[in-house]
Amino acid sequence: MDNEYEAVIKNIYDGIFKEGYDFMSIDRKKPELLIPAGNLEILRTAVMYGADAIYIGGDMYGLRAKARNFSMEDMKEGIAFAHEHGKKVYVTANITAHNQDLEGIRRYFKELKAFGKDKPDAFIISDPGVFTIAKEEVPEIEIHISTQANNTNYETYKFWYNLGAVRVVSAREMSMEEIADLRAKIPENMEIETFVHGAMCIAYSGRCLLSNYFTGRDANMGECTHSCRWKYHIVEEKRPGEFLPIEENDRGTYIFNSKDLCMIEYIPEIVTAGINSLKVEGRMKTALYVATVARTYRKAIDDYFEDPNLYEKNKSNYLEEVSKGINRQFTTGFFFGKPSHKDQIYNSNTYDRAYTYLGTISGERDGLYNLQQKNKFSVGEEIEVIKPNSDTIYTIVKKITDDEGNDMESCPHPKQSIYIDLGVELEPYDILRRKEVE
Repeated sequence: MDNEYEAVIKNIYDGIFKEGYDFMSIDRKKPELLIPAGNLEILRTAVMYGADAIYIGGDMYGLRAKARNFSMEDMKEGIAFAHEHGKKVYVTANITAHNQDLEGIRRYFKELKAFGKDKPDAFIISDPGVFTIAKEEVPEIEIHISTQANNTNYETYKFWYNLGAVRVVSAREMSMEEIADLRAKIPENMEIETFVHGAMCIAYSGRCLLSNYFTGRDANMGECTHSCRWKYHIVEEKRPGEFLPIEENDRGTYIFNSKDLCMIEYIPEIVTAGINSLKVEGRMKTALYVATVARTYRKAIDDYFEDPNLYEKNKSNYLEEVSKGINRQFTTGFFFGKPSHKDQIYNSNTYDRAYTYLGTISGERDGLYNLQQKNKFSVGEEIEVIKPNSDTIYTIVKKITDDEGNDMESCPHPKQSIYIDLGVELEPYDILRRKEVE
């Protein structure tokens, strides 16, 4: 890092951090990029598109029950694939456990231990009982404390460290100043993991009660119905049965609908604050989303550590590219102060989908490239190819055939195996996307 840029960042932090914070003592090791995966295909995508580590959930005991998740067989295969590429895999076991869950959790940990060299690199846990069982059954596997444990201060971090936790995930409600202050007060070898991108939960660190109250599906057991984004009306006390829409002038009715978190423009601040792992939310998202976000954050981090000026030069490009993944517009969350009404969306509860995921290249035959199509596209359409370690390619669909080699004008059947010619050389894990008309 050159002296000029160092001075710029220090000036920024003089206005953020408390007096006496030793800027020059900060360990500037490159932080880990931690990417979600909801199935085996997406895990492979995350590995190929720049993740240092991937977090996944099994069929049980994680907080994304509606995600496709991993069977034990897929989990073992996925971890082996990641390890072959020098990447780590963390398994979520962060439910709020009840009595009837504990013996199953114990068996689950024993099964994962039996994976041998391809067992998980860490468990993500929030419940002290589950923590205790993990320490008993798999003491050799690291434990990371989930954001579900509401980790908002340095004493909480030290509490978990003294029990044997290696890493704690900061609460989404913590500011950059609080994280930097916390960093200075916890053991040097203790790691801070922080969400930097993805959906924001209206509940405190995601511990939501609405879903269970309205539907009987417990968000803290992995069955969230996202009831915070439903459309609501109110009833005035003296006018029972008269439902009034919740509106703020003409901006609509979605009072709990937060914009998505995005911190890609603040990599220097994140590094300076001493955050060890940059976490992306989205275990229920597509391979396109994972590839887009992982590749962009990978480049931003690498550019910054190669040359901070290069990062500054490319900052607008990062934001443009990461916006191509589905999103609800962007906010910096709590990092620079409490969110305001500007961080909410009042006119819609849906995502912006600027691009459509068409499929991922899996192989080649007779000069044509194979994929399982995810959405319909046609011969003659202009599409984009994103590659793990290269620039995006803009090209035209020249040919589509089915498995038997029969020509097709389009591919209307979801998950159909097809072969294509795009007039350019393709490789496995290349992803096809189409820009949608605004």
